[in-house]
This record gives sequence, structure tokens and C-alpha cells, in this order.
Amino acid sequence: MKSGSNLEKVLAAGHFAVTAECGPPRGANPNKVLEKAEHVKGNVDACNVTDNQTSVVRMSSLAGCILVKESGTEPLLQMVVRDRNRIAIQSDLLGASALGVRNLLCLSGDHQKFGDDPQAKNVFDIDSIQLIYLAKMMRDEGIFPSGDKLEGAPKFYIGCAVNPFADPYEIRVARLKLKVDAGADFVQTQCIYNMDIFKQYMEDAKKQGLHERVKILAGVTPLKSAGMAKFMNRMVAGIDIPEDVIKRIADEPKEKQAAKGIEMCIEQIQEVKEMEGIAGAHVMAIEWEEKLNEIIGGAGLLPRPAVEQ
Repeated sequence: MKSGSNLEKVLAAGHFAVTAECGPPRGANPNKVLEKAEHVKGNVDACNVTDNQTSVVRMSSLAGCILVKESGTEPLLQMVVRDRNRIAIQSDLLGASALGVRNLLCLSGDHQKFGDDPQAKNVFDIDSIQLIYLAKMMRDEGIFPSGDKLEGAPKFYIGCAVNPFADPYEIRVARLKLKVDAGADFVQTQCIYNMDIFKQYMEDAKKQGLHERVKILAGVTPLKSAGMAKFMNRMVAGIDIPEDVIKRIADEPKEKQAAKGIEMCIEQIQEVKEMEGIAGAHVMAIEWEEKLNEIIGGAGLLPRPAVEQ
């Protein structure tokens, strides 16, 4: 074991892993995080804490991770390279490890033009692939990128994100390979609605043996309504929701669309669970964490396995 991560142990034992995520609040009230953490507790093997998602200012991911950890769930630190140079990144990695955070997701981050401070200067001193390599070097070799020796190497189970649905498709698997080569231990995908494209993506990944080198967690997001589906399809980059999926939820009366969305999400989890090369599900119930138990339980994934710590 590289990190002491519960998520790593669950995956290493061959269990189908489950992760979710909590978005920190736009303020300093810790109760907002703790309320979400209560819905997550017992339903997942680890919980992502997002890092100023959509470039909107929120409580830091690291602070949210500590609150989630104190509530009884293993946290997963998201870190974007948009806001930090390599000095700040290394410092934050050391601090997170010292505080007992054992999972790391390396991300680029949404462009600041999408957030509430579009005039902010992005950093992008390194990219997400270089962040993966940097974290792996610090963990496995016990040295800084400068070559200086660390006084205690950070312990992380290192992850990355991929979007099988972004254009151009032809580079999607190649980018996954770059991230695996850089040192990613696991990957969480963008939320899946177009199952045909995702199946093709997995076939292409398997041809290169990537499913044997990295643990792939398939991303799912329950749709609350047909309106949400249409908005995401139109406005969220890299989201592909086929018309038949939208029609299926739109055909329901408005008061029943949320229940249909949950039903469809459960079906998606059950479908990806049977796919070769899929090691788990990443359930992104955005501001709908109270439905996690229903979704994960409905997919037959509760109780979560206990592994030796």
C-alpha cells in the first residue's frame, strides 16, 4: 500500500468502490460541510471535496477535507493548478498529508471567466499531468522536484479526472494514458449519459491495457428534471446527454421527474458495474447529497465493505 488510503484498500481488495463529492459553501460556516458529510457518511469509501469549482470562490478544499474527516468519512482532496504555482502546490500537499488526508485528485480547473472573479489571473504554472508526476515523485522518491530531500514524504493515493465526451474524441484515451504514465493510481470520469460513447472509450482504453494499470471509477449524476438535463446539455462543456435520455425523463409529469432521474442513475451504476475495466462509481449528486443513500443503496452497493486499516 502506498498511502494508507481506505479507497486504495477497497480497490486493492477487489471491491467495487463508491465515491461521492461535497461542494464547500460560499462562506466560513463549517456546518454547511458537516450537513453534507452526514449524508455521505456510511455510503461511500471516500468523498471528494471540490476546489473552487466553476471558478466560484468557496471554502478551501483542504478545510472541507478536514471537516469531512472529522465527521467520519475519508476525504479526497481536489487540487486545481489554475490558482497555485508549484511552490504553493508543494506546500499544500505537505500540509494535507500532515493533516491525514490520504487521497488526491489532480485537476486543471475551470477557467476563471466562468466564475465570479473573471478578472482574476490564472496561474497554470504546471498542468494537471505535471501535478500527478510531482505528487508521485514526492511520495515515492521522497524528494522535491528541485531534487532536495523531503523531511517526511507525503502519502497520497493519486487520482485524475478524464472526460470521454470532450472534443476531439480522438485524443481522449491518449490523455488518459499520459496521466497513467505520469503516475495516476485511479481515475474518475465526467458524468456519463451517452453510454455508447463511453463503451467505445472503454474498448479503446482496454486495447492499450489501461484498465489494468489504473482503477477507473465511472462518473454518474442523477438528473432532477428534464430542465436540468437540457441546461447541462446546452451549457456544461463536455456533457453529452442523448435525446432519448432527455425524453425518458421529460415524458414523466414534473412532480415525478426527480424520482425518474434517481431510477435512471441507479440503472447507470448497475450497467457500468458489469463493464470490464470499471472498478467503481463516482456519484456526483450535486447539491442533492440527501439522495446518496437511496441511489447507492438502490444500486445494491450498501453496506460498504470494511477493509483492514
